[in-house]
Amino acid sequence: MGDAGPISWFGEALRCPCAHRAALTATPEGMVCTRACEHSPLPLVDGKPVLVDFSASVLDRAAVLASGGASPVRRRGGALRTKLFDLAFGRNRVAEANAKRFLDLLPAGGRVLIIGGGALGAGVDQVYARPDIRTVTFDVYASPLTDLIADGHAIPLADGSVDGVWIQAVLEHVLDPWQVVAEIHRVLAPTGIVYAETPFLQHVHEGAYDFTRFTESGHRWLFRQFEEIASGTVLGPGTVLVWSVRYAAAGLFRSWKAGTIAALIASPLRLLDRVIPARYAIDGASGVFFLGRRSTTALSPRDAVRRYQGAIGRG
Repeated sequence: MGDAGPISWFGEALRCPCAHRAALTATPEGMVCTRACEHSPLPLVDGKPVLVDFSASVLDRAAVLASGGASPVRRRGGALRTKLFDLAFGRNRVAEANAKRFLDLLPAGGRVLIIGGGALGAGVDQVYARPDIRTVTFDVYASPLTDLIADGHAIPLADGSVDGVWIQAVLEHVLDPWQVVAEIHRVLAPTGIVYAETPFLQHVHEGAYDFTRFTESGHRWLFRQFEEIASGTVLGPGTVLVWSVRYAAAGLFRSWKAGTIAALIASPLRLLDRVIPARYAIDGASGVFFLGRRSTTALSPRDAVRRYQGAIGRG
C-alpha cells in the first residue's frame, strides 16, 4: 500500500475527478482543486482523500462522510467465512499465477494502481509484497488497504502516471465498464500493463451494486485498446455448478447459511474443472481474465469474432 495520507509518492499524480483533471492541493479541510471547480474542497475521511465526482457517481457525499467511508454493501469478513468459501469454491490459482507474470512485465520501481482493492483479492498479495513496486489502492469505501476513496469511472490520477493496473472482480460492479477501461487506458504509461478478472457465469453477489457479466470474447472486446498478452478462464463449469447449487438451496430454504452448506456438499463438482477441455470451459466458465499492454491501435470487429476460442460450432 502507498504511504498513508494524501501526500505520498503518488501525491503529485493526484487529480480532481472532474472533467478537466486539474491538479490538487492538500489543505486541512481536504484536497482543493487548483481550478476551483464545484467539487472543491474534496473531503478527507480518516485522513484519506475522497476523490469522487458525486454528481456522476453512485456514491453520495453526505452518506460517505456520515459513515466514515464505510462500504455501501454489508461485508462479512472473518477467517472462518473465508475458509468455508475457499472450501466450497476453491482457490483462484489462475490469479496467483498471473500475478507473477504481471509483476515480471513491470519495469523496475514500477507504479501499480489497484482498483477495487478494499479487500485483498487472490494473487494481489504478491504485488504488495514486492519491495520494488509502489502501489496506490482505491475503492468506493475505506479500508486498511486503501489509500483513497474514488470511483473508477473518473480515476483521480494524471495521464500516464502508472505502469500497471490491477482490477479484479470490479467491472461487474460498475455502471459503465467501458468508461472505466477507457480511464485505465488514460492513466497507464505508453507501455503500461493491465490485469483484469471479471465474472461470466456467476450469480449476483453484491445486490444492488452488481450490474454486468462478460463472455471471454466480450471481455477481450472491452479491452480492445490493449495488446493481448494472455486471456482465458478463471474457474470453470464445475465451479459454476457449485454457485448454482448454493443459490438454489438459499432460495429453496430462504437461507444463505443453507446455501453455504449446500455449496460445501456440492464442492466436489469443482473437480470437473480439471478435466473439461479449455475450449469447452471457455463457454461455461465462472470468470475470465485479460492480461494486456496499452496500445495505440484497437482490435478490429472482425478480429474480435475470428479470435473466438470456444467450442461452439467446432464440434
